[in-house]
Parts: sequence; C-alpha cells; structure tokens
Amino acid sequence: MASSLLHCSDKIPFMNVETILHMKEGLGETSYAQNSSLQRRGMDTLKSLITNSAADVYLSQMPERFAVADLGCSSGPNALCLAEDIIGSISRICCRSSRPPPEFSVLLNDLPTNDFNTIFFSLPEFTDRLKAAAKSDEWGRPMVFLSGVPGSFYGRLFPAKSVHFVCSCSSLHWLSQVPPGLFDEVNVPINKGKMYISSTSPLAVPMAYLRQFQRDFSLFLKSRAAEVFSGGRMVLAMLGRQADGYIDRRTTFLWELLSESFVSLVEQGLVEEDRVDAYNVPFYAPSIGEIEEEVRREGSFRLDYVQTYEINLSSSGDAKEDGRTVSMAIRAIQESMLSHHFGPEIVDALFAKYTELVTASMEREEVKSLQIGVVLSRL
Repeated sequence: MASSLLHCSDKIPFMNVETILHMKEGLGETSYAQNSSLQRRGMDTLKSLITNSAADVYLSQMPERFAVADLGCSSGPNALCLAEDIIGSISRICCRSSRPPPEFSVLLNDLPTNDFNTIFFSLPEFTDRLKAAAKSDEWGRPMVFLSGVPGSFYGRLFPAKSVHFVCSCSSLHWLSQVPPGLFDEVNVPINKGKMYISSTSPLAVPMAYLRQFQRDFSLFLKSRAAEVFSGGRMVLAMLGRQADGYIDRRTTFLWELLSESFVSLVEQGLVEEDRVDAYNVPFYAPSIGEIEEEVRREGSFRLDYVQTYEINLSSSGDAKEDGRTVSMAIRAIQESMLSHHFGPEIVDALFAKYTELVTASMEREEVKSLQIGVVLSRL
C-alpha cells in the first residue's frame, strides 16, 4: 500500500500505512496465525469460485508455466491454502486428460512488514500436503516455485504480462492511506469520537473515504492490467456494503464497538480524548456499484461476476466464544496501528473492554459481516 501520513497535530504520531500496517506476527496467542479463522471462513465461501476461475484460465491457455499471485497473503495457515487449492484443481484436470501439470509459480504478496518468515517456515508442510494429494488423486507431482513479493498492491509488483491468475481475499478493503479531508482547516478532527464512518459522521467523512477508495482501486486495476496476461483473471474478495448508502450495520458495527471501547479508556484516564479523536482507520467497505464503476472507468477488465456473501460471526451459538474469536481477530489486524498511535500499553485494556462489548452484543443478536466476491477477466 502506498505511503501515507495521518494529518493531525504535532503531538499525534504520523502513520505511514505501508510501514505500520501488518497483521500480528508470529505464532503466539494474539498472532494473526492463531486468530484468522474468520478470514478463512470468507475464503472457504469463495473457494469454488477461485479454483474454477483459475482452472478456466489454464484450460483457455494451456501454458507450460502457470503464475498465480495472492495479493495480501498475510501469514499463518491461510497464506498457502488458496495456492494449494488452485494447484490441486489444475493438476487434477491435467491428470484426467493425461497431460503433465504445468510448473506453478506462486507469488505471495503483502506489505514489507508482513511476517513472511512464518509462511516460509510452513513450506515443508505445504510440500508434504501436495505430495500426499498427488498420491491419493493419482496426479503427477507438480513443480511449485514459491516467491515472497513485498510491496504495495497499489502499484506495480510483477513484470509485464507475467501473471495468469490473481486472487486477493480480505485485503482490498484496506486503503493505501487514511483519507485526507478528515480534519478541518485548523487541523481539528471532523469525525470526533469515531474511527470510521458512522451514523453521526458528517457527509464529508464518507465522501473522503469514497474518494480514497476510488483512487486506490483504480490504481490497483491499472497496475494489474499491466501484469496479467490477456485472458487472465482476478478473483477479489473484500468486506463491503449491500447498497450505495454509506451505513451498513454489518460493516460499521464492529468499528462502533471499538470506538465505544475507547470511550471507556478515556473515562478511566488511560488515553487522551484528543488522541482518540485523531485516530482514523485506513479502511473502506465499498458497495457493488462503486466497484462496478471503477472497473468500467479503468477499462482493462471485464466484470464477469459480482455477488455479496453474508457471513455469520455468531456461528457457534456461544456468545462468549464467538465474542472472543471476533475480538482476537480484530486485535490481530489492528494492533500494529493502535500500538503506533496510542502506545502498546493500552492494547490489553482496550481489547478486554472490546471483548466484553462484542460478547454482550452477540448475546442479544446475531452479528454478521458482508463480503463481496468479484471475478474480472483481462481484456
């Protein structure tokens, strides 16, 4: 993601998203690797769409080398599962037609601060699973070449016309920067007490977020247009909204609860109110219409498919268990930015309160999120 600065008073730290934003590293209790089951659930929802789209590209071109790029791969158990599914799907197709599978180039991309080492440590297990699958399905063992590609996907990452298939799950709702325009002419926050779009936000707030999404998504499409072969495809999945109105409770609800958690910390004297007012997340959940408009405007891709998928975050029926799962997932995602802005010492207290609020909400009602799945073909 491109570099950015959080525009605020001198006593509030600047936030360069490209160097600050990363999922919680390692394999510890609060790591993303241990707290990414919600993202995996979203990936599983689109698994057949991803594998079928990749297989269609292979069958239309039959290349000897098939390049797959996973943008926003993060780390932990989810990082290689899409590549594994794609390799298996294409290899089985080759087996049925008595063709050798292509050589696979798997390009794993995330920001430079991503914990790539944890991915590489899991490579032997990944290779063993491919061997076992090849043996059980009686398809030849494919050659797989794995690469880590650090950098922002809001810009070029790969050589021209070098990629056949791109997938990106749970990443494109992250913007390249906190949108400009969230402070007035004398540097006072206009979205006081909130870190994202809410029902109390002035219209300038959602408009600032929309403009940033338009700039970022257009640049994403332009960059991939240079890298993807003609006839190649992309499958993208991101958190989104049902309609073009800016408030969809499934998108804003968890941010509202995090803002409420900060109110508790302010009341306890653990954090200054003006520091909370100045914290805004580089996140935007677009509508289908906003995605369609940018695809049409950029012009390099055909929109083959777009659909919303509702994911129930209260899936186990145990509010305490589900509340902790959601809270730990949000912590693993947000901790790097929160620690940078507020200091690491407030994180435990913040998420203790957040877990309490999320759990209480789940005791009253089902909490859901909305994901948008998109399939694009390079013209």
